[in-house]
Amino acid sequence: MSDQPQFTVRIDQNKFLPEGGREVHAIVSVESAGGALATAAAPAQAAEVVIIDTSGSMTYPDTKLRSAIAAAQTAVDTLRDGVMFAVVSGSNDARMVFPQQPVLVPANDRNRQAAKAALKRLTAQGGTAIGSWLRLADQLFDPYQDGVRHAILLTDGKNQHESPEELDAVLFRCSGRFVCDCRGVGTDWEVAELRKVANALLGTVDIVADPADLVADFRAMTEAAMGKAVADVALRVWTPQTARLKFVKQVMPTVQDLTGMRTEAGPQAGDYPLGAWGAESRDYQICVEVPPGEVGKELRAAWVKLVVPGGPGQEAQVIATGNVLAQWTDDEALSTRINARVAHYTGQSELADVIQEGLAARRDGDLDTATARLGRAVRLADEAGNEAVTAALRKVVDVLDPATGTVRLKSNVDKADEMSLDTTSTKTVRTRKDETVRTRRSEV
Repeated sequence: MSDQPQFTVRIDQNKFLPEGGREVHAIVSVESAGGALATAAAPAQAAEVVIIDTSGSMTYPDTKLRSAIAAAQTAVDTLRDGVMFAVVSGSNDARMVFPQQPVLVPANDRNRQAAKAALKRLTAQGGTAIGSWLRLADQLFDPYQDGVRHAILLTDGKNQHESPEELDAVLFRCSGRFVCDCRGVGTDWEVAELRKVANALLGTVDIVADPADLVADFRAMTEAAMGKAVADVALRVWTPQTARLKFVKQVMPTVQDLTGMRTEAGPQAGDYPLGAWGAESRDYQICVEVPPGEVGKELRAAWVKLVVPGGPGQEAQVIATGNVLAQWTDDEALSTRINARVAHYTGQSELADVIQEGLAARRDGDLDTATARLGRAVRLADEAGNEAVTAALRKVVDVLDPATGTVRLKSNVDKADEMSLDTTSTKTVRTRKDETVRTRRSEV
């Protein structure tokens, strides 16, 4: 691990519970730094698949297809030499654009030029069956499970040519096998549908309302993927026999619920996938329910470990650890003190929920519920200092008083603005104190 980044784990919580208290919340901050981060993954240990929607709607207007081709060409140019890659087109089924056979090939000058030439010949027709596109990507990634595996998926429409059950089955199969960043171009796709794909595959989802912005977005996603140095990291959480792990969520940089992704890792322990890592930091929230203890008693409510897979027949390697504690007290001042970072991220998770609930109510014509939920969102975003979400909210509601969440729904809202608010809802910010500390560290 000498050439790998060094990982650290920090636990933030208030361990003190009142008499009879059962619920323990903690923020687990994971940071990786140092090592040859940009090059630690040898080129042969990285794989990239670019998936472009070529359904008929991509020609309405045809700037969508032209911009998608230019963006995919940019992604190919951004790949490091030696990275294994392929380009796939998707409609009613998935087809190889480059190479012609369903395999990955190394990025070099000849293969890049051939891939970009093949992309120029793309035409659009047919429907949308995202599950079939992901199934082909999974087949392509299969020989490279020891390396960083990343896909980009671009679509402009709804998944109309396969059932939700078919897509769910593919997502279940692909979960943990590669990371997929999803982008929707235009406004005829469904945020919830693409978010489901991104969440299952530990990726991001965003709207690119203007096709002209695709090139820059694809370049940024590919550069980020090329900066990953560790292919698979998991958060292993052990809890006592009498405890129950209620949830595990990523809360920074986006809200993603990892609870359902648990794989058993020995007695009373489970692994939650965190995907590939470069030089970065992410925050996770865990909640453990423990049986009430006597005043003065302290116990370990959870033991968290960062692990990476071992070689064939080897145990996973533990690279960092931390403890979540619980101690019962009759001192009300101690037990009622809420940890600032726990409170902040609890609010950020609620912010994502109330925005999505508010937008759904607005679409359903329930304007009272929409106003209440989006008003609550304005207040939460203001308290957290989440300026990106605040700006997106102001395109959907008139803010009368951000401190109280008093808003009025706008009568005419651009569809792209509504979808942008939906995708932005899960993007979180750190507490102001965290950012101050990080700024000071960077200046030292």
